[in-house]
Amino acid sequence: MSQPQPDEVLGLTVHSLPKPGEAAGSASSGRLKLLAILLACSLPVLVAYFVFYVVRPQGEAHLGELITPVRPVPAAQGTGLDGALVPLPSLKAQWLLVKVDGGACVQDCQKQLTVLRQFRLMLGKDMDRLDWLWLINDQAPVSPALAAGLKHDGATVLRVDADTLAAWLPAPAGKAQQDFIYVVDPMGNTMMRFPSTLDSAAASKAKRDMAHLLRASLTWDSPGR
Repeated sequence: MSQPQPDEVLGLTVHSLPKPGEAAGSASSGRLKLLAILLACSLPVLVAYFVFYVVRPQGEAHLGELITPVRPVPAAQGTGLDGALVPLPSLKAQWLLVKVDGGACVQDCQKQLTVLRQFRLMLGKDMDRLDWLWLINDQAPVSPALAAGLKHDGATVLRVDADTLAAWLPAPAGKAQQDFIYVVDPMGNTMMRFPSTLDSAAASKAKRDMAHLLRASLTWDSPGR
């Protein structure tokens, strides 16, 4: 008959406890990180407001309309004219001038694309901080001659789902996306729009608006991705 085993003594190891204040310090650090993230996300629109309503001399007219809240780039894909898939977030790290229209792109559309190209060129030394895009919101074929010309001029052309574009590049009630040139900041946020039909006077105002914005963002933005 087996003998009863003596009771085993359980060993307890006491690890060091957090020092008073460490938990509070960790929570405080987390809050500071969250605030830093929120500040980084809101920086472009804060800069825009500062430029438009503080830096700008009183009485100077502006053409650009600020979009609030900003619209972040969606986690979606566009399709190049060669069929390649392009994640929209890959367009970040550069200012973007964007036009939306159907693939048929008749006379008015082509005229607006020319305006977009010339508007970028008007910015002179700052133009390398911007890319210009034509985002196609349908499945209509694109003229080979138009596609070749845009490629030569350095434009990015992508087909993107119309609902995705509507969420990222909003138009005011009663207006269409085709009526506007959109400005997207290097973090992918749509934050401003201009009329897509610019005469000489309007183009000059739009240039001043964009130049103010680029100048104000020099401390955190640089050319190229």
